[in-house]
Amino acid sequence: MSWQIAAWILLGGSTVLLFIGMPVALTFITINIVGAWLYMGGEIGLMQLARNSVSSVAAFSLTPIPLFVLMGEVLFHTGLALKVIDGIERIITRVPGRLAVVAVVAGTVFSAISGSTIATTAMLGSLMLPVMLARGYHPRIATGPIMAIGAVDMLIPPSALTVLLGSLSGISISKLLIGGVMPGIILSVAFVLWIVLRVRITPSWAPAADTGERRRGWERWNLFVAYVLPTLSIFGVVVGALAAGWATPTECAALGSFATMLLAVLYRRLTWEALVKSLKGTAAISGMILFIILGATTFAQILSFSGASNGLVEMITGQGLSTGMIVLGMMLMLIFLGIFVDQISMMMITLPIFMPIVNVLGIDPVWFGVMFLICMQLGLLLPPHGLLLMTMRGVAPPTVSMGTIFVAVVPYVVMSLLLLGAVFFVPGIATWLPKWIG
Repeated sequence: MSWQIAAWILLGGSTVLLFIGMPVALTFITINIVGAWLYMGGEIGLMQLARNSVSSVAAFSLTPIPLFVLMGEVLFHTGLALKVIDGIERIITRVPGRLAVVAVVAGTVFSAISGSTIATTAMLGSLMLPVMLARGYHPRIATGPIMAIGAVDMLIPPSALTVLLGSLSGISISKLLIGGVMPGIILSVAFVLWIVLRVRITPSWAPAADTGERRRGWERWNLFVAYVLPTLSIFGVVVGALAAGWATPTECAALGSFATMLLAVLYRRLTWEALVKSLKGTAAISGMILFIILGATTFAQILSFSGASNGLVEMITGQGLSTGMIVLGMMLMLIFLGIFVDQISMMMITLPIFMPIVNVLGIDPVWFGVMFLICMQLGLLLPPHGLLLMTMRGVAPPTVSMGTIFVAVVPYVVMSLLLLGAVFFVPGIATWLPKWIG
């Protein structure tokens, strides 16, 4: 059987099943069973598939995923996140679109300790959106920043999806985590500047009197010092230990989880109910991710065993295209996929093909990985199926239409595309920090 037929069966079959709505994990397990039977020797292939599946989820490199998820779950269920928002809101005054700016800054802080984009968007949406709408903010300036900053969670460590991308692609997880820091910060700053500019152009979009309560001295800074700085210190410890080489990603994740739990204990926020909810949420999210990894890893192995991977790589690299054109084509394909499928599906469909091309052409894997993350971040925001668009629809009041949400996110999608272009033409944006740290 030719590699072309194998590619159609494996890649085409998985794409069709995903488009008709079959769950991601079940899709790839189904295709894996068919592929193992056809290309790995029938019953013997199925036995090998079972062994490979077990070994794929027993990898030590996957340990940071539940630990990073736990950090965010504890932050949200203990109520520490509310104190962080209050602390940030007190120090930001006399800024056009103040509450929208507060949402972006708070979301950036949450990105530095939470591994969940959905949790960040849902929490900011449920807490800050009603307040902004009640104070007269235009729905577009109220919803757009919350969705956009939720997507930035994917770039700023700790990020469970970054760990997953590193594990599935073979890219250094520590370098990939550090490589996303600068692009994430650049995007957050760009969002703040856009909000200020947009409100200055159209002052009616935000109330002119929204300058916050007048507080002076310690009263203004006490919550920031008491809650925001300790929360950011966890990010400093985790990323600092990772960057300095003092700890592996798994050890950093464990350290971050312990520090988050310790903070909750010191603030007397870690109740039994909050702990149980945090652990249940962590188990549910981590179990889903590991179940998907089980399908993804074996899918890549079957794709390689059938000859489809090598055939596709030789076909693409044999077209005489420059490395830049090939990378650009891969990014465009990711953006297109992001319109229709979720981020994990994007990884599972493309990585078995993309990574051999990256290795053959000698492309910097960290540079490629950061651009991959930006494309996945874009997928969270692209209509009509962007996950954060659906999350916002779920927490927004009925007066905010889906059309308003779609329009609200457009400027932030444009800024993300500009960042992708900047990283493409100036790779140092993504690679200088990992290289500088060594």
